[in-house]
Amino acid sequence: MKTFEYTIKDPNGLHARPAGLLVQMAQKSASTVKIARGEKTADLKRLFAVMGMNIKQGETVTVSVDGADEEETAKALNEFIKSNF
Repeated sequence: MKTFEYTIKDPNGLHARPAGLLVQMAQKSASTVKIARGEKTADLKRLFAVMGMNIKQGETVTVSVDGADEEETAKALNEFIKSNF
């Protein structure tokens, strides 16, 4: 399993349009992909689950990827999050 943390810098937090693109990236992976903030965890392949977490600027999220292509998926998601949030 690969994990990474990121503190959201975007003033709008984890908002709809880039979150949708993030979910699309996760959906292409054969691995299980989760996003967590504190005690809350969501399937990163489900947009409504991600949006329901209501992640704001300044909050730290943990993304975990577990499966056959975890290395590539974690790297791609990490780069995307860093450049968009």
